[in-house]
Amino acid sequence: MPEKIRAINKTSTLQKAKNYLRQPLSLSLFLLVSLAALLTVAVLFFIIVYILIKGVPYLTPSLFELAYTTENVSLFPAIINTVYMTLGSLLIAAPLGIFTAVYLVEYAKRGNRAVALIRLTSETLSGIPSIVYGLFGLLLFVTALHWGFSMLAGMFTLAIMILPLIMRTTEEALKAVPDAYREASFGLGAGKLRTVFRVVLPSAVPGILAGIILAIGRIVGETAALIYTAGTVAKIPGTPMESGRTLAIHMYALSSEGLHTDQAYATAVVLLVTVLLINMLSAVIAKRLTKGQT
Repeated sequence: MPEKIRAINKTSTLQKAKNYLRQPLSLSLFLLVSLAALLTVAVLFFIIVYILIKGVPYLTPSLFELAYTTENVSLFPAIINTVYMTLGSLLIAAPLGIFTAVYLVEYAKRGNRAVALIRLTSETLSGIPSIVYGLFGLLLFVTALHWGFSMLAGMFTLAIMILPLIMRTTEEALKAVPDAYREASFGLGAGKLRTVFRVVLPSAVPGILAGIILAIGRIVGETAALIYTAGTVAKIPGTPMESGRTLAIHMYALSSEGLHTDQAYATAVVLLVTVLLINMLSAVIAKRLTKGQT
């Protein structure tokens, strides 16, 4: 049986090669696409290897001490602040983005001008530079609301920043759910609310989690917006109204000072590993949720 499968695969490969030779344009496009994919993977591989080579030798125990000092430049407070900032921003933005997408897809009438305006606004907000969000957060949360440079101001600023991303990805995930699911639920006597929360949303969980993963990546790597709102104090804040720095700001501060460049590369390694772990954890959760539905 394996020999037959190999023979079939070999035959199909030869057939594809003959088809490419008969159509030079198709061969050119195939080579162009393959070259683009190879170049992208090569650049990504180079960046990861470069960061690991420059940063791994400087991952010393002093970098993970509880308190930050000018001698150890510990990144442990930054790790705690990154998790703190990520969870707080998602708690604010995720429910708003998901429920807004549910309204736009399930409840709003098609062709509604308000819906078109909301979508246009969300697409416009997703293209605004992060420093503009930082200045907005500085004017509103830090100055007007008198929150000062605090984790709370940074959370609300990042929540506004990732809200369009979560909303759009959730909207597309809901649209991808077949209408047959809704019709079957209505046919069994379920109401609109039960259909949305028991049938549609569980089916769209993988797409929703994909948007949340992208939002986490933007939160973890953000610097400009947080410098103007959360501040750069290198300590674990006791309350949300105190200032603190995340891993990205910690790395930026070390590299800009020019005194601890090697430790900045080590921070980049930790940041890379943190993002990979978050993505792997989210993928595992998505698979388990999908299996639970089937």
